[in-house]
Amino acid sequence: MLIRNATLADGRTRDVRVSGETIDAVAPELDATDADRVVDATGKRLLPGMIDAHVHFRQPGFNHKETWETGSRSAAAGGVTTVVDQPNTDPPTIDSATFRQKLEYAAQSIVDFGINGGVTADWRPDTLLEEPLFALGEVFLADSTGEMGIEERLFVDAIDGAAAHGVPVTVHAEDASLFNLSAKERDDSDAWSAYRAARAEVAAIERACAIAADRNVGIHIAHTSTPEGIDAAAEAGMTCEVTPHHVLLSRSDITELGTFGQMNPPLRREKRRQRVYERVVDGPVDMIATDHAPHTREEKDTDVWSAPSGVPGVETALPLLLAEARRGPLTFERIRDLTAANPAEIFGLPNRGTVAEGNHADLVLVDPGTTEPIRGSELHTKCDWTPFEGRPGVFPKLTMVRGEIIYERDADEPFADHRGENVREQSVKPAEQADDGTRNGNG
Repeated sequence: MLIRNATLADGRTRDVRVSGETIDAVAPELDATDADRVVDATGKRLLPGMIDAHVHFRQPGFNHKETWETGSRSAAAGGVTTVVDQPNTDPPTIDSATFRQKLEYAAQSIVDFGINGGVTADWRPDTLLEEPLFALGEVFLADSTGEMGIEERLFVDAIDGAAAHGVPVTVHAEDASLFNLSAKERDDSDAWSAYRAARAEVAAIERACAIAADRNVGIHIAHTSTPEGIDAAAEAGMTCEVTPHHVLLSRSDITELGTFGQMNPPLRREKRRQRVYERVVDGPVDMIATDHAPHTREEKDTDVWSAPSGVPGVETALPLLLAEARRGPLTFERIRDLTAANPAEIFGLPNRGTVAEGNHADLVLVDPGTTEPIRGSELHTKCDWTPFEGRPGVFPKLTMVRGEIIYERDADEPFADHRGENVREQSVKPAEQADDGTRNGNG
């Protein structure tokens, strides 16, 4: 395939040739061969596919919420080419047997994937850490969906075991002892944000980072929702992610969203959201990850103390960010780094994250001049709602995984019959560097 006149993240126009699973050439002008399908990308942006390091595809145990098939289709339609599934399924992914069980379900994914291992009192690190895990975590320092919160001693054991096996660790950082118990007397939708207070996140991040630093290991903080938490992770030399909902939504939206805006950690006040946004645009935030956590409309449509926490997001993250780039100050280069280049570097995924010769052809073609309103009923997740209903998004024209078009928006059958692979089991090929002005020398 030859993609002509594509505008890369840095604004340069390039032809990109895909041969087999990889990007064969990136140059100002390339000749087409008889075997090439030629895609005219004039006026469009060609980006590396998003690596979403935090999704909950719910299988096994909660197939009515999401499956690997529906979740991965939703990912592909949103420009996500690699997803990382979290361990709080039923059964939780806490030993070799449950890892392999989840791997069987993941075989239905049309995008590439990673599978994280979980930590509970019953976990089996002796078998779990021998499997090709993407990471350990999210390690829950407070209960969330699945009730996998653990004590500090077990957290220390977990990071020691992971370090010994060269496995990254991601952390859900909230300190339940600092939750605002008086908020439980309320029944309004905002009570959830008042209950899981910002101080509980900040303190947990500081403590988790201190423990990791004392043991000379790095950890990754999941879904940071406060500017103070982001800064604490950065000051400790750790990495962090932020979700689209914590970037774009605040407690000011809860009146309209109700329990459909309930998640862990919860939405914060508007001033805090603005300061988080500033750190996403130009600050210590390392990546965007969705924490895609689908629940059915019926499950969410209840009172604040009964509704499950979590919102869908794997199909809308990149479209929302690209719409933000249309008006600034978020740039296409920064979006590329937050969604692809940085996750690939932090989690050790060679041959991914940039448009470069020798890299996997994990590519997304979008028309940044065209937006459309996000509609939950049109998304491909099983969950037919979104907290971003009506907001503008820039959706992919096509999405490629390792050289195969897995989603083509205007095709009669938009999804290909493709099978994703576990990224921890793929072969590694050295990527050549191309001079187009990014920190890695690639697009």
